[in-house]
Order: sequence, then C-alpha cells, then structure tokens
Amino acid sequence: MAIVEQRAEIVPLQVACDALGVSRATLYRSHRPPPEPRPARERGPSPRRLDDAERAHILATLHQPEFADQPPAEVYAELLGRGIYLASIRTMYRILAEAGEMRERRHQRPAQSHAKPSLTATAPNQVWTWDITKLATIHKGVFLMAYVIIDLFSRFVVGWMVASKECQHLAAQLFAETIARHGVEPGLQVHADRGAAMKSDTLAQLLASLGVSRSFSRPRVSDDNAFSEAQFKTLKYQPDYPGRFESEFHARAYLQDFFGWHNEEHHHSGLALFTPADVFHGRIDEVRAVRQAALDEAYQAHPERFPHGPPLVLLPPVAVHINPLVTGALTVPPDRPDHVPPPLAAEPLRSPADRPDHVPPPLAAEPLRSPADRPDHIPPPLAAEPLRSSADRRSHPRDHRAVAAPQVAAISS
Repeated sequence: MAIVEQRAEIVPLQVACDALGVSRATLYRSHRPPPEPRPARERGPSPRRLDDAERAHILATLHQPEFADQPPAEVYAELLGRGIYLASIRTMYRILAEAGEMRERRHQRPAQSHAKPSLTATAPNQVWTWDITKLATIHKGVFLMAYVIIDLFSRFVVGWMVASKECQHLAAQLFAETIARHGVEPGLQVHADRGAAMKSDTLAQLLASLGVSRSFSRPRVSDDNAFSEAQFKTLKYQPDYPGRFESEFHARAYLQDFFGWHNEEHHHSGLALFTPADVFHGRIDEVRAVRQAALDEAYQAHPERFPHGPPLVLLPPVAVHINPLVTGALTVPPDRPDHVPPPLAAEPLRSPADRPDHVPPPLAAEPLRSPADRPDHIPPPLAAEPLRSSADRRSHPRDHRAVAAPQVAAISS
C-alpha cells in the first residue's frame, strides 16, 4: 500500500495497482475511517416466553419422583397421554439447562493423564521388560500364551513360560522363580504394558515384597514397550517358525530351542553384533579381543582396503533407554584431565578488504587523465590516411616514433 501511495504523480493509480497486484478497492478502504460501533440493542423478552410461574411449575414437575430419572421426551409423552400439555420438549431441555441440571446422568470417569515412562539401564538386572504374546494353534480360535521376560541392557531372555491362558498367578510364579534363579537384589525395575496380568494385585504384592518397582506403558501407546515387541517380531519372523502349534509341548519345545539360540548365538544388531549372553555375562572384553586381532591381521595384510585407517571393534552401548529424557541444553565437554578439545579448523586466507572489521582508507585524489588513458575509453575509428612517401612519413607530425616516445615515458613514470 505504501509503495502505491508514494508513486510518482505521472503514474496512474490503476497502472500502479496492476503492477503490484493490489486491489484498488482495498486501497480506498484503507483511507476510509472505520465505522462507528453500533450501540448494542437490548432485545426484549419474547412474547411466546413462559412466565416465571409456568417455568417453576415445569421444573417442579420434572423433579417429581416418577419423572426424576426420565428424559424430557418421556415426560412429554407421558403427560400428553394424560391430557396435560406443559411445554414442548425443547423448552423442557432449556429450563433444565438454565437450572444447571443438563449433564450426563451416568457417572463419568474423569480424564486420565499418564506420565511418559522413562527408564535407563547401564548394567544387567537393572531393568526388565516383559509381555505376553499369543501363539496360534492348529485349532481355530485357540491360542497359547507365551510369557517372556528380557533384560533391557543385554536383551537376554531371563525367563519365559507357555500357558493356555493369561493368568496373574502364573505371572507371579514366573517372576518369583526368575528373580530367585538370577539372584537379583532389591532395586530392580520391571516395565510392562497395562494388561490384566501386569496390573494385577497378586503380581504387585509379590514384586513389592521382593523390592521390585513397576513401570507401565501409556494406554494405547505401543512403542513404550518396544524392546519386548521387537523380540516377539524376531521370534515370529524366523524361517523355521511353524506358524501354528499342535500343543503346549510343541510350543515349549520350539521356544526352548529359539531362546537358546537367541541368547547364545544371535548376534544382536542393537548390541554391536554381540550376543545377549556376551553382554549379560560380561564376556565383552574376551570377544572383543578375538575380533580386534582378526581385524588387525586383515589390516596388516591389506592396509589399502581400509581407507579410514585401522578398523576398531564396535562395542555395545553403555546405556539403554526407554523414552530417554531429551533436554534443550547444550552438551558441555566432560571436565576430565584427558579431555582434548578438537583442533580448530584453519581459516582460509582473506584479503584485508574481506575482513568484517576492515575500514577502507580514504580515497586519494585521482590525477586528471586524458580520455585516452581511461580504461573504458574506446578510441574513434582511424580515418583513411593518404599515401605518402618515405620522406614525408619521417617528417610528418603523426610519425610512430615521435608519438611512441611520450607514451613510454608516461608508463615508466
């Protein structure tokens, strides 16, 4: 708008608006003073409105014991069948709303706010996660239940069980035996979803007596227990997974072989290709030494195949998180004596004029130059010179030798 108003007088308004894509109506409207607000008009009561006595009578009728638990439509039909008309159904609703009695008659559960679980494990037997998955059988609609407990830090399956149903007593028995088998001290955290067996009082009392705290996923949030879910996918995506089991014995036999392979032989991608048993039993240094020796031998044999230098064995993460807490604070380098700050990158050389603090010197007065000395000077086309003899050319004022001498002198000075 300001550009249009500051245009030159010779530029028509329509041309300026079309060039800038501005509507002339909008421009005119901006110069028009805003209209004065209209005074609020008080509306009188509708002539069809019921008086206060009639409204009180309708409310008292709706409060009668026979109508206290009935909706206005039912009250309207019942009174009309008795030959009584008080008001329309909508009017009854309106009177109840004015009295503050229009709400859900049933008891409603208030909105729940569940905190986001955040767990961290830096060693085995600090955090366990567990879940129950269904195993299909050859009988349609019949499933077996696989209870699986894994260690968060190492992904080691510390306990499992197959049953025909989901039961809180079976879950409590599994945890009692698993904790006793591994000799877990008080302070263990157990994370699970909000299933019936996980939230049961039987399991809660057992874990509390053993000094174990519980953590639960948020309702309808599947990735709060992602480690157990991922382990179930590894189970059911195996090439030899039968798909459907014939009986509980068949399921136990398969799971026994699978969990043995998973703990001792499966090179887990989340553990830098170490097995869960290596991490759980503390065999990382031994396996690392063997792997590093193989890499060093390969590097000595063919160093040209490793353009980034000698290869190093990757190690499992030092901490495993469930929903880690993320803050916006900057990461400060650790205050350690062996901490070496990264080298500063070499700054490319720049001329003084490119520096931000450079102040250009005052311009010196340029000496007057002839038009021929200017860099943008274009000499005029030479006129055709008449033919001359050798004698005339030597004595002519435009002789090349006579003109070239001042130019050389000017350049040398």
